[in-house]
Amino acid sequence: MSIETSNLSQPGMAERAIDTATDVSRTITEVTTALQAAVDRLSEAIATARQSGKPLSTISAITREAPLASLFVAFLFGVALTRRR
Repeated sequence: MSIETSNLSQPGMAERAIDTATDVSRTITEVTTALQAAVDRLSEAIATARQSGKPLSTISAITREAPLASLFVAFLFGVALTRRR
């Protein structure tokens, strides 16, 4: 009888696997929720920056008008940043 009671007090491998899977599922749900909130905030920030007169709107307009010149400026900016490091 003592062997049976000790087996009942300790969780078996199946119960531990189920508990672990449940914990992983909760963690994935929490991470997914946090990531979705971050994406929503970023999308909102981008939408705000694209409004007329905002910086992203200005950069987009310049890039549409002169794509090659914009690419050259971006290249020079990248070179300047890499040389500083």
